[in-house]
Amino acid sequence: MKVYLYSTCLGQAALGASAVSAAKLLARCGAQVVYKKDQTCCGQPAFNTGYFDEAKEVALYNISLFGDGDEPILVAAGSCAGMMGHDYIELFKGSEHEEKARNFASRCKEVSSFLNEHLELADKGEPVNVSWHSNCHALRIAKSVEASKNLLRKLSNVELIELEREEECCGFGGTFSIKEAEISNAMALAKIADIKKTGVKYLISGDGGCLLNINGTLRRNNEDIKCVHLYDFLLARLEGQSIDDKGVSDERK
Repeated sequence: MKVYLYSTCLGQAALGASAVSAAKLLARCGAQVVYKKDQTCCGQPAFNTGYFDEAKEVALYNISLFGDGDEPILVAAGSCAGMMGHDYIELFKGSEHEEKARNFASRCKEVSSFLNEHLELADKGEPVNVSWHSNCHALRIAKSVEASKNLLRKLSNVELIELEREEECCGFGGTFSIKEAEISNAMALAKIADIKKTGVKYLISGDGGCLLNINGTLRRNNEDIKCVHLYDFLLARLEGQSIDDKGVSDERK
């Protein structure tokens, strides 16, 4: 099966290793992975800030870039998957581009949703306890969180310790963390307090923005908890690699 991988802006700029891990996992499913080198932002920052005309320009570019085929477009973040698979339809509702946007949106899904259906998971790692952070858009728009958590549950040597307040935002929210820095920091600290209650040393998530935000707050407060992207974690378990060789903090050295 031919699939397109959409790596997202953060996948290109800060979490390149995680995008590569996604491609390797998709290849393990038997997929022919195609990466469009001219891909760009999904348009969500402009859309969420009210710049709808600019968001439409980006959306039409992406729709044109991936063509009129029926191959799945697998998006490496719930935020962007929600934007491309849901908000594009809202953006063009009632316009001449609505049908094209609907057809495009129907092809978009978060990577973990595809992996949950097709990836065989033979866990080669040592027993470990982890917790999971749900990205807001993955939870409520892309609705890919259960697929992501189910992948973790399938790993025989991994115990998933649920957060008490898993569905609460970490305070990132894109431009929100810049415009409302103090509130954002308080939210991140509340998230970290919740993580610490579990006693785990590894936090897994499928969203790069949340991971960068939580990881930065952890580092500033000298907390010994490691943030690891879901794709990096899964690949490490399948290849028998140490989790300590993975993580957002490692990529930013």
